[in-house]
Amino acid sequence: MQRLAFFFALLIASTMAQSENTAVVYEGKEGIGKGKHIVFLASDHEYRSEETCPAIARILARHHGFKCSVVFGVDDEGHIKAGSSWIQGLEALADADLFFIFARFLNPPDDQMAAIEAYLKKGGPVVGLRTSSHAFKMPDNATYAKHRFNSKDEDFKLGFGHQILGNTWVGHYGTNHKQGTRIQIVPEQKDHVILKGVGDNAFTHAGAYVGKPREGFTVLVNSQPLQSMEPNAEPDPKKPAMPCAWTRHYKDADGDRHRVFHSTQGASEDILDDNYRRLIINGTLWALDLEDAIKPDLEISFVGPYQPTTFSFDGCVPGVKPSDLAGWDTPILPKPEK
Repeated sequence: MQRLAFFFALLIASTMAQSENTAVVYEGKEGIGKGKHIVFLASDHEYRSEETCPAIARILARHHGFKCSVVFGVDDEGHIKAGSSWIQGLEALADADLFFIFARFLNPPDDQMAAIEAYLKKGGPVVGLRTSSHAFKMPDNATYAKHRFNSKDEDFKLGFGHQILGNTWVGHYGTNHKQGTRIQIVPEQKDHVILKGVGDNAFTHAGAYVGKPREGFTVLVNSQPLQSMEPNAEPDPKKPAMPCAWTRHYKDADGDRHRVFHSTQGASEDILDDNYRRLIINGTLWALDLEDAIKPDLEISFVGPYQPTTFSFDGCVPGVKPSDLAGWDTPILPKPEK
């Protein structure tokens, strides 16, 4: 009898943890983003989106006045879990001005996928990083199976990544974890508003992806695989630069066009590079139709301690809840006690 009571207590505790909202909200006050709401989805298995997203959210909220809600994947006890499909809080998309996604192979609950689909149907702008090209992976019979990265739906082939961001999962370009990348401005786009204040040759730790732009894309920068993970490494002579960040538009249910900015980089250590971080901030403002606010000296400094983890499949910092990242001064992410 005691065993049964203990089992039910555990079940109730797990249910309570999973019923909690898994988001943290940063409330901006004054600035170019005042009155606008950005909702972030952070849950990938490898590249530490749980660090990248709150760091970018704090910059946009504290320095520029946006309200930023970051929704994390969590485990049964409510701790941030890399790549978890248990997410609660995307209902905030109902009044969001932009959806910022950094996710991989998720199969979220139907209510959360419904919030994403409703947002896309109304035509909200989207920013996607890295693995968001293959953000969703669910069974054939799932309610929202059309969004999966290999979708065969006649009206939504290859799913969210292909239809919204412009690419589904194609493959690595070079050897990930062994070859860093140099982000090079496309000469013809050097005067594009997103590139204001962005210097050439930013260094990112995440290896290159195969990028396949189609008609209607504006490729802003390319990624050049290097011969090692060192920022000053020589280019890989066998790997010419590959498109890695672009703008495009997707069509909503009424056929109207809406803005998208996508970058195939974005690991937590990538945004340590000022030029790459500025590219992401500028791309977000462009997607929001705020390009007039993009200035070469726009404030992009980190808010609070930012101590990113080297990306790996086992690199998620354990024992951290979304609430541990609340406020401006909590570290992203707190390091586990030894």
